[in-house]
Amino acid sequence: MTEVYLKKFSNKNIAIYSVGIETHGLNPGEMTTMAKDGIDILSHTSNNIEEYKNIEWDFIITVYNRANENYPFIAAPNAKRLSHNFYAPSNRIGTPKNTAIEFPKARDEI
Repeated sequence: MTEVYLKKFSNKNIAIYSVGIETHGLNPGEMTTMAKDGIDILSHTSNNIEEYKNIEWDFIITVYNRANENYPFIAAPNAKRLSHNFYAPSNRIGTPKNTAIEFPKARDEI
């Protein structure tokens, strides 16, 4: 979600990537929340950090404490590192229907 909103509200001349240490599909709660904002994320993918090892980073932003604490160090000596602990709805346990109601909270924080 953070990647999509950064792209929506940023200067279109910058490259924004969302990466993780594991890949997975799109969460139905995330798709529903984004659709309510008029944003279709069906073409988005879950990408592994290894796909971006040749990027020359200006900023590295982690958006969950778990990411900041557990993701591998990205060698980018000139990058400014920022971290913010947004609410993480994907950490909630339950059925997709029950956890879907958690995504608007994360969106509002972002």
